[in-house]
Order: sequence, then structure tokens, then C-alpha cells
Amino acid sequence: MITLAAVLAATPSPSPTSAVPDVDVTPGVAGFIAIAAVAVLTILLIIDMTRRIRRTRYRAEIRERLEAEARGETPDDPDDPAEPGRDDVGDGTGRL
Repeated sequence: MITLAAVLAATPSPSPTSAVPDVDVTPGVAGFIAIAAVAVLTILLIIDMTRRIRRTRYRAEIRERLEAEARGETPDDPDDPAEPGRDDVGDGTGRL
């Protein structure tokens, strides 16, 4: 076993040589533009998704209030947030 380890340690590993120039294997300007476009589109999709989810939540909240008014129930205080600890719902000033 020791002799095998000594032989493997004594055998030099080949140095990496590249026959292909680095310019031919890099993505270049086109690759950068493609990745930048994907990143920008991803950010825009996330922003749009957030707006749609927020809008859906607000519509559900308003629908609940209208149904409560139709049943004859009045909300205790319309300025109270819908959920405790949230200040972006209820008064309309924190909405984007």
C-alpha cells in the first residue's frame, strides 16, 4: 500500500494546457446582455406579481366589508387595520 501511495505521489500530474483561446469560450457581450435582460425581466415580473397579489388581497377585504354592510353589520372602526400589527391596510395611506 505504501509503495502505491509513493508511486502516485511521485507521478507528476499533467499541467493544464488549453488549445482553445479564452476568447472563444467566454460568453462575451452577447452573453452579458442576455443575462442582464433575464435579470431585469425577473425583477419586473416579481414587482408585477407583488402588485397583483396585493390588489387581490385588497379586493377581498373590500368585498368582506361590503358583505358585512349588506348584512346590516357595521365595522367597529374602519380606520383599524384588517390584521393586528399591520398598518398598510385600512386607511389607504400605506397602500402603493
